[in-house]
Amino acid sequence: METRLFFRKYRTPIILLLAFEAVAVWLWVATGKLFFLLNFSYIGICVALGVFLFAAGWKYAREFTQFCVGSYMLVFLGLVCRENMQIEGFWYYLFYGVLGAGTLHYAIAKIFGPLLFGRGWCGFACWTAMILDLLPYKQPKAPRKKWGFVRYITFALSLAIVLLLFWLGMADAYTMFVVFIAGNIIYYIVGIVLAIMLKDNRAFCKYVCPITVFLKPMSYYSLLRIRCDEEKCNRCGKCLRVCPMDVEVNNNSRGRKNATECILCQKCTKACPTKALKC
Repeated sequence: METRLFFRKYRTPIILLLAFEAVAVWLWVATGKLFFLLNFSYIGICVALGVFLFAAGWKYAREFTQFCVGSYMLVFLGLVCRENMQIEGFWYYLFYGVLGAGTLHYAIAKIFGPLLFGRGWCGFACWTAMILDLLPYKQPKAPRKKWGFVRYITFALSLAIVLLLFWLGMADAYTMFVVFIAGNIIYYIVGIVLAIMLKDNRAFCKYVCPITVFLKPMSYYSLLRIRCDEEKCNRCGKCLRVCPMDVEVNNNSRGRKNATECILCQKCTKACPTKALKC
C-alpha cells in the first residue's frame, strides 16, 4: 500500500526521469558519444528532482530546476562549449545536416518532447525565463494582449538571419557563437522592457519568443497537463489570477483558452482551495 501511494504521489518525476534516461542511453549507444549520456542524464535528474521536491512541498522546487538546467545550458553548453542553443543554432545545424547539440535539443525539448511534457521547458529549463521570473511582476496585471503574431515575425527573422549568413559565406562556428551572445542579450533586454511595460514577467514568452512556434502545436496533445475536476471546482477564480500564462485552468478541456500556453508551473494547483487541480 505504501509503495502504491508513493508511486501515485511521485509518478510524474519517475516518468520524466525514465524518459530522459531512455533518451540518454539511446543516444549514447547510437552515437558512441558519452556526452549525450551525461548531458541528458543531468537534465533528466534535475527536472525529476525538481518535480519530486515540488510534490514533497518545497516552495522553490521549480526555480531550483530552472536554474540548474537553464544555467547549465547557457553557461556550460553556450559560453564554454560554444554551442548555439538558440533557434539560430538549430537552423545552422539543420542546414548543415549535422547531428549537433542544437538539433537534438530542439527535437527532444521543443518539437517532440512537448507531446509528453507540453511547455514544461518554459517553466523548468528556459534560461531566458530563468532571469525574467526574478522580476516582481509574477501575476499579470492586465488582460492578455492580442500580440501573439509577433512570435511568427521573430521566428521568420531567426530563419532569415541564418539564411543570410549562409548566402554571405559567414555561416561558421565562430559567427554562430557571436549570434548566440547577441541573441541572448537582445532577448533579455526585450524581455525585461516588456515585463516592466506590461507588468508581466512572462510577456516575452507570450508575445515574442520564436520557440513557441514549435512548442504550441505539440503541447495541445501533451500527456502531462493540468487537469481540473470540475465537480470539485467552486469557480472562485484564484487559479486564473495566479496563472502567469493566462490559461483557463478551471476548464478541463484541451480546447480551453490559452491551453497550449501552460508551463506546468503549478501555481494554480497551490492556489486552488478545493484541490480540484492536479497534474
